[in-house]
Amino acid sequence: MTIAGKINALVISIAVAAGCILTAIVLQLEYSSAKERLIKQSVNLVQSQPQLQVAIYLADTSELQATLQDILESSTTILYAIARDQNGLELNRIQQPDTLEYESTPFDLIRGSTSVVETSLTPRRGSFSMADTTSSWNLPGGDLVWDLTVPVLSVLNPLHQNVGRDALGAALASARSASSLYVVGYVQIGISRALLLQQILPTILAVMGIAMVFILLCSIFSRHMARRITAPFSMIKRMADDISSGTAVQPRGLESSGEFKEVVLLLNTIIEGLNTYKTRMDVDHQLLSMKVEERTSQLSKRNEELSEAVKQVTETKDRLRKLAYYDSLTGLPNRRLFTEQLDLLLRLAKRNKEMLALLFLDLDNFKRINDSLGHSSGDLLLREVAKRLARCVRGSDVIAHYVEPSSQIDVSRLGGDEFTVVLNQLDSADSAGMVAQRLLDILAQPIKIEGHDLVVTPSIGIAIAQADTETVEDLLKAADTAMYHAKSTGKNKYMFYRTDMDAAGVERLELENELRKALENKGLSLHYQVQVDTLTGTVTGAEALMRWPHESLGMVPPFKFIPLAEEMGLIGALGEWGLEEACRQMVELQSLGLELPKISVNVSALQFTQSFITRVSDILATTGLRPRRLQLELTEGIMMDNHEDTARSLADLKDQGVQLSIDDFGTGYSSLSYLSRFPLDELKIDRSFVIDFDKSQNDASLVIAIIAMARSMRLQLVAEGVETQEQYHFLRNNGASVIQGYLFSKPVPFEELKTLLAPGYFKEQIAQLNAR
Repeated sequence: MTIAGKINALVISIAVAAGCILTAIVLQLEYSSAKERLIKQSVNLVQSQPQLQVAIYLADTSELQATLQDILESSTTILYAIARDQNGLELNRIQQPDTLEYESTPFDLIRGSTSVVETSLTPRRGSFSMADTTSSWNLPGGDLVWDLTVPVLSVLNPLHQNVGRDALGAALASARSASSLYVVGYVQIGISRALLLQQILPTILAVMGIAMVFILLCSIFSRHMARRITAPFSMIKRMADDISSGTAVQPRGLESSGEFKEVVLLLNTIIEGLNTYKTRMDVDHQLLSMKVEERTSQLSKRNEELSEAVKQVTETKDRLRKLAYYDSLTGLPNRRLFTEQLDLLLRLAKRNKEMLALLFLDLDNFKRINDSLGHSSGDLLLREVAKRLARCVRGSDVIAHYVEPSSQIDVSRLGGDEFTVVLNQLDSADSAGMVAQRLLDILAQPIKIEGHDLVVTPSIGIAIAQADTETVEDLLKAADTAMYHAKSTGKNKYMFYRTDMDAAGVERLELENELRKALENKGLSLHYQVQVDTLTGTVTGAEALMRWPHESLGMVPPFKFIPLAEEMGLIGALGEWGLEEACRQMVELQSLGLELPKISVNVSALQFTQSFITRVSDILATTGLRPRRLQLELTEGIMMDNHEDTARSLADLKDQGVQLSIDDFGTGYSSLSYLSRFPLDELKIDRSFVIDFDKSQNDASLVIAIIAMARSMRLQLVAEGVETQEQYHFLRNNGASVIQGYLFSKPVPFEELKTLLAPGYFKEQIAQLNAR
């Protein structure tokens, strides 16, 4: 609201309040005056009626009726008039013609404590109604009525009886000379307040009209004065608006004021300067904003580049850490992380005087599975074993004593098929045995690998820290020693480390050193077991078998030093030596004129690589042996591992003229697809089927099936491990004619082989067998 509006509202409020107060005062005065006049008029009217004394004294009802009618008609505000005797008994009454009902009040209540010669005025709520219900004074709850009681005085004592009208007239005529007056009766007049207000209504309306005119004049005057007072403020406000908007100040309505023109000129000068400064500031602000945006963009770009660099560094760091501390195949901690964390755990266990156990696991016959199904299946098997070990070792078995939460080594892979499990805060060594048994049970369940149900068992060695050792190297060595004892005593079990096991570990270490020396000093030799064609009696070939004659240990069997060479990583060098020696001795036989169609050399899956193919070619060229006289015996694992690379390598060998044979066919996880896909020349029936043919109908049926399959695929067939006449006749009767085994000859040294190659050497023995 504007200042003018506020002033105008204030003046109007004051005027309205003054008018209302003035009206109320005037109305109160008029009302009181009318009331007093009416009372005085009524009293005078009663006292001016001398015939009223006679009528009351004589109880003349007709006279009383006429007198009361005069009183009732004297004013419109009188509702009724009642004549009473000196005791207050009603003699006559008259009321307004439109009054339907009236409830009388006892006279003593009306008079109250008023003296008998005094006039009384008593207000009460009148319970009456009018015939004209539209009357303005017929209000809810009844009207306020004043009962005016006026005593009627007389010179005659009302107690005197039988006074005639003439005597009364005479007494009244001499009333002025009477020394005392008597109350002969009362006149009760009912005065209505509503009718009294109705009577003075014109005066009320006139006063209210005057008050309204007064308020209106005050409103017009205040509006005019407010505008005159606030006009300069409005102009100042408009000038302030011009200044705030930056426009020149206009002298609206004050052009005649010289001082105002000077003020306007000064303000316009200031505004012009401010506008110039504002323009310059806007330009500067725009330039600054452009610079800020440019720098912000550059900083954002640099920040993004820095964030990306930090992210790459972090990712690289994580990758390097994972490569450095975790096995890429299984995702388990590797030897490095295992060693670092185990060293920390050992120190903590020593400080807290807690028991810590190390479980060293090695999978039994994993190399056989790896050779049979190939390296890809072996990798899948290792992953599944790692998952089972991780699930089997509960959180309660390994308590978080690590430097970093991500560096837990509860299950680790040291390499190959070797795993470790660390258990700390043990209550007893038996707890470690319980966990080891749980690991044996979980790994005993079949594992599905590429359609094959494999069962892989572990050998577990357990070493207890502080009891057996205090350093990582010693603890690992103790667990490894216990594991080898578990493996050597039947496998699929766990054993606790004992100090007497060290002797066996030393023996194995010495065996490793002796094997390395034997390889370096050519201390190994080859024995040969001939393959005899029972149809012609001639020797069709011989299998080269490696032997290790030791000065103190005697003849070390292959089942001891061949797995040892594989574990030591010497199998490649061992195999190359055997291949070269067999080729050299084959050439020597040819130079002596001894006929041996081919020599068979076993090839391990670990040495069958592309470099091996090249090495075969080099050895053939060096020794001068014709490739068709060399036969390589391959395991089924080589056939199953990476078909494309295997097919290419076998094709290279076949192109050189080398013959290819499948050794121990049927003992692994054979797939008939590779028999037709790869360029094979021969199948060898494993001795396990031949030995048990008469004990198992399934083995006999399987041998018959292998023979039939080889014939249908036009592959040469050799049955190895034949030792008895029954085995011989079973094989001959079912079509297997080429026999290898102790029935004809055990593996013999090279010099003894020369004797066996004499023409017709086995004909007499074959004839005897056929005769039987």
